[in-house]
Order: sequence, then structure tokens, then C-alpha cells
Amino acid sequence: MMAAALSRRAHELVAARAGFVTATVVRAQRPASVRAGSAALVLADGTMEGFVGGACTEHSVRAYALLALQRGEPVLLRVLPEVPDRTGSETAVEGAVTVQNPCLSGGAIEVFLEPFLPAPRVAVVGDTPIADAVRRIAPEVGLEPVAAGADLALVVAAHGRDEQQALRVGLEAGLPYVGLVASRRRGAGVLDELHADGVPDALLGRIDVPAGLDIGARTPAEVALAILAKIVAVRRAERAAPTIDPAAVDPICGMTVAVAPGTPSVRHDGRTVHFCGDGCKAAFAAQHEHAASG
Repeated sequence: MMAAALSRRAHELVAARAGFVTATVVRAQRPASVRAGSAALVLADGTMEGFVGGACTEHSVRAYALLALQRGEPVLLRVLPEVPDRTGSETAVEGAVTVQNPCLSGGAIEVFLEPFLPAPRVAVVGDTPIADAVRRIAPEVGLEPVAAGADLALVVAAHGRDEQQALRVGLEAGLPYVGLVASRRRGAGVLDELHADGVPDALLGRIDVPAGLDIGARTPAEVALAILAKIVAVRRAERAAPTIDPAAVDPICGMTVAVAPGTPSVRHDGRTVHFCGDGCKAAFAAQHEHAASG
């Protein structure tokens, strides 16, 4: 069970809309230094609060917690002294990954990593039945409808009221999705007006009008469903897009480590090399100093 102080901290992070991962030990084999139920929080910058094992275990937990946060999917991390009958130090199956920690003092540890991400915000403009339906249905698909401050999408369903200014704001904010509820004819007129006001064609091309997928929607709820389906598709595409890998492999011990502040590293041949600790970093330096002197 998570300690009260850690639980309070998790609630604070949720309230602050900060992404984090809960790391909970679900199995610990002696002589591991933790027991089942030990827990920690891993923040988006790699900071760990709590305890789920020694330095080597911590590196693996941090690395795979950051991956879980990036992918938005939980994972079971198995940390073993040895990974039998295979080559290398990592193997993965759906929902689980097994890593070998060569510096582990013994005993297997299994840690469940569960990411907590703030719901993406969708700005909804308009006092209309369609706007109301979008606001009502959005939370059911994991989206937070807001009046302003969106980070994922803008839906303008105002039927001609304050549409241009709202669309300009959404485009200039670089929101992944900007949709206008309008017929093709009226929508073309709105785009012409924005063009006349100096909005570049490249930005105008990003406005989805009529907003949403073409599902033959008729009622306000069906139109809202079509719009939210398009937003979900955009969200999933954003999640699937390649991003910076927050994990690296220590070239000395072969352990997966987090690419985060505090992880020992050096620049070598134009790239950054990360290590599990100062010992491997020193060994790497010695190897390359020897190679250079040879």
C-alpha cells in the first residue's frame, strides 16, 4: 500500500496536471532490499520520490517509467540478476519487459509502472446544442472540455458568432486539431474572410470544416460524436508519432538507464553516452583513454 505522504503527493500532482508514474513493487525475491507494496513516484523529469530498490534497480525503474509515461501505457517491469536462455539484457512481450541488472545483488523484483497523464483539453466555443453535446460527451473519451487554454483541440460551434477570432487563436496556438461546425458553403466563406484578414493559407488548410468524420450525422449528439472521433484519431496519431527515447544503454554493463537529469554521462564522438553510475563512467573513460594512447 502506498504511504500516506506519497499518496498525498500523487494527489497534488494530479491537481497540478503534472504527468507522473506510480511504481509499485508487486514481487520481491530475497535478498532484494524492498518488499511487495513498496512504491515510488517517477516524475516527467526523471525525479523519483519513494523507494523501490537500490541504485541499479532505480535506474531501470526510472528508464521504463519514462517510457510508460511517453507511451501512456502501463507496463510490468521484471528486474532479474540474470535473463536465462537469451542473448542481451532486455526482452519484451506485450505489457511486460524483462531486464537484467548486472549489478543487482541478487533476487528478482517485479514493479508495476502505471502512468498518470492529465486529460487533454479541448476548447469548445459556442452556446449551441452541438457545443453542449461535445462538452457532455468529451469526458467519456478521456478529454476535458474547457472554455480556454486547450492543448489538443478547438471546436468552434457558434453558428456565426465570434468564429473568426476563436479560429485565429486556435491556429496561432498550434493546436493539433481545429474544427469549425459549418456547412461546406458557409465554411468556405469563413475561410475567405480569414484569408482577407491575413491568415496564411498554410494555417487555413488546418481548419477541419465541416468538423468531424463524415458519418452522416444528423442530431447534435451525432455531430458531437463525429467531431470527438476525429479528435481521438488526432490524439492517437500524436501519441504514436516518434519522440525522443528517454532510455539509453550503458555501454559498459549493458544496463538500460534513464536519459534524465542526474544520469551520469559523457560526450564521445559527437554523441552523449549515459551510464548507470560513476563506476561505469570511469571504466568507459579508461577504455577510451587506453585506446587513444595505444
